[in-house]
Amino acid sequence: MANKKVLIITYYWPPSGGAGVQRWLKFAKYLPEFGWNPVIFTPENPETPSIDESLIKDIPESVIVVKTPIWEPYTFYKKFTGKKKEDKISAGFIEEKKSKPLLEKISVFIRGNFFIPDPRKFWVSPSVKFLSNYIQKNDIETIITTGPPHSMHLIGLKLKEKMNINWIADFRDPWTNIDFYKELRLTKRSDKKHKKLENKVLTNADCVLSIGKTLGEELKNLGAKKIKVITNGYDTDDLQLSKQNLDEKFTLLHAGSLNKDRNHRILWNVLKDLAKENTDFKNKLEIKLIGKVDIQVSDLIRENGLEDCLNKIEYLPHNLISGELQNARILYLPINNTPNAKGILTGKFFEYLAAKRPILTIGLEKSDIAEILNETKAGEIFDFKNYAGIKNFVQNEFTKYSNNQEEPVSTNIDKYSRKQLTKELSELIHNINNG
Repeated sequence: MANKKVLIITYYWPPSGGAGVQRWLKFAKYLPEFGWNPVIFTPENPETPSIDESLIKDIPESVIVVKTPIWEPYTFYKKFTGKKKEDKISAGFIEEKKSKPLLEKISVFIRGNFFIPDPRKFWVSPSVKFLSNYIQKNDIETIITTGPPHSMHLIGLKLKEKMNINWIADFRDPWTNIDFYKELRLTKRSDKKHKKLENKVLTNADCVLSIGKTLGEELKNLGAKKIKVITNGYDTDDLQLSKQNLDEKFTLLHAGSLNKDRNHRILWNVLKDLAKENTDFKNKLEIKLIGKVDIQVSDLIRENGLEDCLNKIEYLPHNLISGELQNARILYLPINNTPNAKGILTGKFFEYLAAKRPILTIGLEKSDIAEILNETKAGEIFDFKNYAGIKNFVQNEFTKYSNNQEEPVSTNIDKYSRKQLTKELSELIHNINNG
């Protein structure tokens, strides 16, 4: 029996790199094995944080990719803030170098109040017009939108209203409860508009998909009529790209964007103190940061006398990340010190699990991520102020490193494999299709 088609509307798609592309790239990779042929609808010319050609290999031949042009106001933003045309726009308010505070404040105000829900809003109407015809001609019964950017959900909302098609809205991050929402400098009118649009999406989607339990509960409380939690995960194929060869240095590795809300002074203080107490520790320590790093992070590392230990790598293709994770001595996972910290469940966390190296997490000790850490015995989580706990953890791992006593960690992680998670998704699509 031939596979049925499912339309996935996503802003991020290879060769775009970064965290936003992984979830639906991996779902699309495995959906054909469970009876569904994905049709990907994505912009032809997006403003992406990075380019990663290595991801293209994950796209099955059966996947159809449809692209249409998008207009975004980033050209004006770059001119206004003095950025170069080729500069990439960082997500999550990351500043890698000193900016002009007044110009940034004005541009953030404009972004938050004039481009609701985000600067991709201009793609909504032309996409709805194009897809209305495409859906009818190609016998598509179900669409999936994934955000952020949440403009993708507005495409789904309008198609639902126009065609009464089956619609799943996937929230990789919150909308009005995202950690930087408070920084958008919204007027009361704009805040009300964001929340009204969010509510319309949540109440009209046939199912709202969430990456974690806490986010799912939040979305339910905001009006979602049906919630399904399918976390992010790891791909076993990625693990096979490289063999483990532990780093010679005592590497504390962070992969992904490191913004100011994840810049925990307490860790840099711990490392500074351990370096003062033990010369061998300082000589062996390597702080490896792969991805975009906020200037406040770099400043704190320098202030704590750790600059000589820093190895900053702006970007690595995804096919090389797995090897770095498997070879590190400690995988560092800082959670944003923001009101929504309980529900933050980053995509890289599951790739950390698969690497089977000890994970040092700084966040809430009662949270979604803490629950999975405890369940898998993959590491420990310490509160934002737990200096003694963090120091003891690093000391213990350094002792194991010095004595060649390190062993793989992480158990019971099979249910977080991308293939297993895609099976859950395929069952959800089937159930929605069949009423």
